[in-house]
Amino acid sequence: MNLKQPDISLPLRLTFLIFSMVLNCMGIIIIQLSAENITYDKLGFLESFKDIPIAFISLFAVNFISRFGTKRSLIFSLLFVAVCSLILPFVKVFWFYKVWFAIIGTCFALGKICVYGIIRNNMTEEKSLAKTMNSVEASFMIGIFVVNTGFGWLISSKYGEFWKFGFMFISLISFFTVYLFSRLKIYEPENRSTRLLPDLSGFGKISVIVFFAVIFFIVFTEQSFNSWLPAFYKDHLKVNSFFALQASSFLALFSYAGRTITSNIIQRFSLGKYFIICLLLTISLLIIISVIQFYFSDDAKILLYLFPVIGLFLSPLYPVINAKMIAKIDKEKINTFTSLIVIFSSLGSSVSSITISVLFEKQILTYYSVYVLSAVLVIFVLAFTYFKLSTHKI
Repeated sequence: MNLKQPDISLPLRLTFLIFSMVLNCMGIIIIQLSAENITYDKLGFLESFKDIPIAFISLFAVNFISRFGTKRSLIFSLLFVAVCSLILPFVKVFWFYKVWFAIIGTCFALGKICVYGIIRNNMTEEKSLAKTMNSVEASFMIGIFVVNTGFGWLISSKYGEFWKFGFMFISLISFFTVYLFSRLKIYEPENRSTRLLPDLSGFGKISVIVFFAVIFFIVFTEQSFNSWLPAFYKDHLKVNSFFALQASSFLALFSYAGRTITSNIIQRFSLGKYFIICLLLTISLLIIISVIQFYFSDDAKILLYLFPVIGLFLSPLYPVINAKMIAKIDKEKINTFTSLIVIFSSLGSSVSSITISVLFEKQILTYYSVYVLSAVLVIFVLAFTYFKLSTHKI
């Protein structure tokens, strides 16, 4: 049975759009709060308040979803995002950002497990899964573009001091998405497990472990761009905050294009070969960027235009490899498996942000592209190993 379009696609896309905006506003917050003399090391650990709850809550979220159902759990998470985004503009203390990100992280853990569960429960073939997941995940990239562009314009306007009121827009979309879900009938398996922790048996295979390592480093690499590229533009390429955010938003736009194109053509290709081709193109671009930084520093401003193109090839990696793996997972185990994906994704995000914040603080990130390239090379080795091992259903 295929996922019905367009009945369910709009709220699923809006869900990922919402979570993308609240999770990826970190770049804006880093720029704005660093101007208020909050150090980069503190800002780097701020992201951990988002990522650690995501990792910690994910396993327990499976039990919550089993008890209350996918639809109710998703509505619950969206309502919390709506309320928290409504409150944020009126709070001025730094510690509240930690609480805010912790709540957002918890809601995202619930939301992502629910979205992946809905897709897997209605689709079976891996290329159809890849098409749908790229389509839904593309909305995540649009969220990054919208949040960077919208806040960029607001910050640079005469109303720049009221930049936090932009979160009210996110709140309105969240309430609207809750309304859409409340009117939909969603297929859900009869599963009301009372276990506090889910059954992890069968997930200890070498291929599964390598898969999670690939997921970790893909998100590690993506977060190196999503949260810190604006700060790199501002500190090392000496552009103003507005242009740094606008240039970074084009990375999201290219990423959206990459996932949208993939969703339309993926059924013509082997998922493994498509993944490796995108990875090699990403490596090639990073090598070109590194050469420019090393040998043509006078022309470094061209990097403002080269970095965004990476999104075209980097963005399909996450949904493609997820689709290939999820197609092998039994429907009864999908929520548990998704929770593990969320955990390793959040760990990759947190470790990446902390590492780069330390490099920024010590002012040793001049060759930012070389650092990112090393992570992509690790992905290549791990992914090549994974595709050799991944043959059996789990």
